[in-house]
Amino acid sequence: MKKILFAFAIFFTSILFAQSTYIHCGKLIDTNNGKVLKEMTVVVSGSKITAVKKGFIQATSDQDKTINLKNKTVLPGLIDMHVHIEGEYDAHSYTNRFRLADADVAFKSTVFAKRTLLAGFTTVRDLGGSGVNISLRNAINKGTVIGPRIYTAGKAIATTGGHADPTNGVRKELRGNPGPKEGVINSPADARKAVRQRYKNGADVIKITATGGVLSVAKDGSGPQFTMEELKAIIKTANDYGMITAAHAHGAEGMKRAVLAGITTIEHGTLMTDEIMGLMKEKDTYYVPTITAGKYVAEKAAIKGFYPALVVPKALAIGPKIQKTFGEAYKKGVPIAFGTDAGVFPHGENGKEFGYMVEAGMPPMKAILSATSVNAKVLKNNAIGSIEEGKLADIIATDDDPTKNIHTLEKVSFVMKGGVVYKD
Repeated sequence: MKKILFAFAIFFTSILFAQSTYIHCGKLIDTNNGKVLKEMTVVVSGSKITAVKKGFIQATSDQDKTINLKNKTVLPGLIDMHVHIEGEYDAHSYTNRFRLADADVAFKSTVFAKRTLLAGFTTVRDLGGSGVNISLRNAINKGTVIGPRIYTAGKAIATTGGHADPTNGVRKELRGNPGPKEGVINSPADARKAVRQRYKNGADVIKITATGGVLSVAKDGSGPQFTMEELKAIIKTANDYGMITAAHAHGAEGMKRAVLAGITTIEHGTLMTDEIMGLMKEKDTYYVPTITAGKYVAEKAAIKGFYPALVVPKALAIGPKIQKTFGEAYKKGVPIAFGTDAGVFPHGENGKEFGYMVEAGMPPMKAILSATSVNAKVLKNNAIGSIEEGKLADIIATDDDPTKNIHTLEKVSFVMKGGVVYKD
């Protein structure tokens, strides 16, 4: 009995005298109300925010720590809704599929994960890889690897020959006949099985390729690739398992089908029409623009040999159009969720997306909200996306006020995730 009482005494004493961190913020962005607050103190204990107070409040104990960000602008950790954390495209990406083992991919992914976190992105949604992304998420959650909080799709779901069919572009004898287990479906029954397989594998979300794509070794870059019945089966099953859904989509018809079937987010949306914009507003479907990726592939397509010959005309046709589509969609009131497609371009450069969004007509504060409170809502995670009592202590800081200089988000100077400082 004495041992039990002693243990309880130690436990409650540790709570009573737990170290707190007092963060003095010159400016603080309130992402609930879209306002910039001045001279605020954020108090962090453990992994959570325990108080947000006006003025520079002094620590109450010698054990407490103070972080001076009086000449910085503080905001919640950023959320990127579209990354591919396992790799980065370069001139060797297509041959690397035949050379690299899962262990090679895994080790490289840890570098990309750390780079992403240090860029101020404390949470990301990974929309497709080999399955190593699930192990990476688990390693980060356990503290084995440094990186952002990951919501992962595992392997994306495609149709035979469609964008994300893993055997596109390989020799006949290597193609085989991939099915739902590998993320390739050709019927509503296959669709349900593929979703359940992703769930079994440990995925958090479901990603489909509703149209052709740019970087796959296949001719079509925009045509529809699922029937309505297949789309409905995927989305209904995903919803049954509590998973949100994302659709890669460049062309209008495949995009329209995905929206009508109930998809959560449309990725890229290059050839989006006024009709689809209206449907997205009606159904509260979010648009994830990925402007940075579009600009990057168009730039690299001009370099001979960087992409396979089949990819080049698609990259030149699709890439430059995304920013214009985004500008039109924003002006028409389509819900916007921040996402970049990092991995198509180098990880850690995610912050460039903000500048492109503002350049296309979105106010800086709206762009910031799209990467914080809005994305937290889409992910159905009310513990992130804002700096307030009870939320996870995902906190970053910039040298300048991003509502006045949006490009300051391309180089953040302070990163805290879950109460742990990774960049100071």
